[in-house]
Amino acid sequence: MGDRLKGKIALVFGAGSSGPGWGNGKAAAALYAREGAQVFAVDLRAEAARETQRVIEEEGGQCTALTADVTDSAQILAAVDAVLASAGRIDVLHNNVGITEMGDPIAASEESWRRVIDTNLTSVFLTCKHVLPAMLAQGAGSIVNISSLASIQVNTYPYTSYYAAKAGLNHLTRSLAVRYAPHNIRVNAVLPGVIDTPLIYTQIAGQFGDVEEMRQRRNAASPMGRMGDAWDVAHAALFLASDEAKYITGVCLPVDGGKACAGR
Repeated sequence: MGDRLKGKIALVFGAGSSGPGWGNGKAAAALYAREGAQVFAVDLRAEAARETQRVIEEEGGQCTALTADVTDSAQILAAVDAVLASAGRIDVLHNNVGITEMGDPIAASEESWRRVIDTNLTSVFLTCKHVLPAMLAQGAGSIVNISSLASIQVNTYPYTSYYAAKAGLNHLTRSLAVRYAPHNIRVNAVLPGVIDTPLIYTQIAGQFGDVEEMRQRRNAASPMGRMGDAWDVAHAALFLASDEAKYITGVCLPVDGGKACAGR
């Protein structure tokens, strides 16, 4: 256990894993707790939030499981109110919720487009809408948005809506950083590259012949010759959330093994 977030209150949206193992949100929530934060783990699925809570508590950390649909403003507000009623403040807002749906503008339905934009981008607008007043009142805060390398680099997957949503998230991050910098509220983003998490097996594997082909091709896409994992993303988020990054805001940080530099 460390103390990089000692005494901090961390609200993590998308804190459950989409399947067995460690997703980005689950790892971030666990790492925040290991570093001393009191974590409020929010997920659409109650059982996923409770699993994250169980893991954290078994390690001796503090965690409360909550449920909310991040496309529903009222549910987000209810979660934020529950945190403020319990802890009195929110020091870290971590936005991890994201989905991919395949399809170019011809193949994708309008419903799919709206679902991806709402889940990946509008959700962050809504969580910030309801958390920023508390951060303004307390005179400090750190927001960490989990974007994607797909926000700045097109790959072989035809997920047009995901590219657009994550690119929008980057600029939303920068705009909020400038807007709230005078109030000691920092806003940054992490851009994961090819990461080996449960999500890729449910939402991306269908683009390949089989899972092993997916793994091989994703490993080869990184100059390091391997995918990263959820802990690589979580450690970057921890740094940005912590006071070690107290003079860093508006940054979109790739965690990608050099993939962005290589242009692959």
